[in-house]
Amino acid sequence: MTENTAQKTEQTRSAGKAHVLTLPTEARNADRQPHTYERWLVAKLMRMAGSPPIRFRLWNGDVIEPEKAEAQFVIHLKDPKALYSLVANPNLAFGDLYSAGRLDVEGDLPELMEALYRSVHRAKQQWPRWLDAVWRNHNPRSTGISEAKENIHHHYDLGNEFYRLWLDQAAMQYTCAYYEKPDLTLEQAQLAKLEHVCRKLRLKPGMTVVEAGCGWGGLARYMARHYGVKVYSYNISRAQLDYAREESRRQGLDHLVTYVEDDYRNIAGEYDAFVSIGMLEHVGKDNFPALAELIKRSLKPGGLALLHSIGRNRPMLMNAWIEKRIFPGAYPPSIGEFMSICEHSDFSVLDVENLRLHYAQTLRHWMERFTENQARVTDMYDAHFTRAWQMYLAGSIAAFRAGSLQLFQVVFTHGGNNQLPQNRCDIYSSPAAPEDV
Repeated sequence: MTENTAQKTEQTRSAGKAHVLTLPTEARNADRQPHTYERWLVAKLMRMAGSPPIRFRLWNGDVIEPEKAEAQFVIHLKDPKALYSLVANPNLAFGDLYSAGRLDVEGDLPELMEALYRSVHRAKQQWPRWLDAVWRNHNPRSTGISEAKENIHHHYDLGNEFYRLWLDQAAMQYTCAYYEKPDLTLEQAQLAKLEHVCRKLRLKPGMTVVEAGCGWGGLARYMARHYGVKVYSYNISRAQLDYAREESRRQGLDHLVTYVEDDYRNIAGEYDAFVSIGMLEHVGKDNFPALAELIKRSLKPGGLALLHSIGRNRPMLMNAWIEKRIFPGAYPPSIGEFMSICEHSDFSVLDVENLRLHYAQTLRHWMERFTENQARVTDMYDAHFTRAWQMYLAGSIAAFRAGSLQLFQVVFTHGGNNQLPQNRCDIYSSPAAPEDV
């Protein structure tokens, strides 16, 4: 191991120690028999969840069958306190208990979560108001300039070595891929996403592009290499920027790509295109008007903007566990809230595409690679962290499959811009995905 590699590994381990989850791991009285009312609580909980096809196995081995369907999955509660936590707030407790190993499942985890989401979605229509209030998700943490940096650090600065284990090896993309054919590899689909975005922005050599939230910089490098545009990419994650700058130098793209360590709110200048892939979820809806004004002043009269974001069919808070443990400050907007950005600054919406099922497939690929490397992840962090991320990936697959989450890709421009193509034929004139990587 070289000195440089050893230093990076130690940095990853230090990041891991800083991100070890604080979970309710204590399990008491797991050897006693369940009380009658505890069995009743499980049955009641299942009815409130719409009687999904799930069998509950209690800490002593007793089972409680679903009322309306044959069991396809098993949830194993390993101690009485786990049951009470689940009843008190399943939105938060389910993920915590699974991460701590106090709740386990038998069967495919994403499929179990999808069945649960679909069942709960139907059942919620009949819930009394007091129950919805008790089990509510809380408002996201602030996304002000100082708070945003901490939120991003919590998730994106876990260490580049960690993300390399399971993201694509072509462009290090941590956003929805584009599967124009279902049998594409993850690498092909991610490069197809980048090409799809470039085509929608109608990029041409010599143009200037500003990017808000660049991740590991893959889109900026792709735009510069394949379209000859000059890109200014803003990010507040130091770990991601270190990787992005190193790759830009290695690929000889420094003369076209500038990575700026700064908040997107400080973007200055006018550009031919404005693009943001996977950042809007972290902006916070209270900041949408300011974002709209920023895009308006950043975009040249004939310029195009593209925002790509996880979203909802209707306004809804992020799951409490995801917001607390995985994505602090996150809020996926509804399509109406998304459109408010365009309405605020009198933009004309040119194209809206929903890539929901593409994201489910992307997450499946991520989870397969994560599972292959779970021993290494546990060594870098700990077993609770590994289980938490398994739950996060599985739950996300389920949410996109069940329709709880959407993936919106929206193209818009100034309301008075007439320099527009007559149709979208050019976007689909040839495959976006490379034949190989």
